[in-house]
Amino acid sequence: MAEVKNNIVTQGASGMLGDMIVFRQVNGKTIMATKPRQSEKKSEKQIEHQARFQKATIYGRSAVAKPELKSEYESAVGEKGNSAYQVAVADFLNAPSIQEVNLSKYHGNVGDVISILVTDDFKVQRVEVEIHDPDGTLVEAGSAVAGFGVEWVYTATVKNASLAGDKITITAFDLPGNTDVEDKTL
Repeated sequence: MAEVKNNIVTQGASGMLGDMIVFRQVNGKTIMATKPRQSEKKSEKQIEHQARFQKATIYGRSAVAKPELKSEYESAVGEKGNSAYQVAVADFLNAPSIQEVNLSKYHGNVGDVISILVTDDFKVQRVEVEIHDPDGTLVEAGSAVAGFGVEWVYTATVKNASLAGDKITITAFDLPGNTDVEDKTL
């Protein structure tokens, strides 16, 4: 791949020349490369990846069409010349990640807290917590509140007398709706 500089013949060119050379514009620069090769048969993983990327581009276009969402993504545009669209596409392709769940301050009392550390390449939209008895009965459910940095805090609202065997499910969501789920058993 070559970068074309100060050439009035190729400046701003895009498309294919003959059947060998492709010109494209990247961040205001003209890039010249050989024609990409297409494999005859695509693997199942390639087909899945293409479908996922197609959904990401659809999400990116719809996100920048909404002024409030576009301005959020524009706030993350870096020095590399990314656009709000590119940030939105990347956000779609990367799910949030639950890094740590701290249950040390949860003893089944109203007001006890569960701390959750969640990261995302752009923004964690919300974190939901569910607490179930060993038989699957829902004890309580609700939203954690964003704390400092990547910390989210859930405050218990229901007295839970029997903790042994209880299952706590944490679900983190990002703007495109990607999720990460983690289960902890007491």
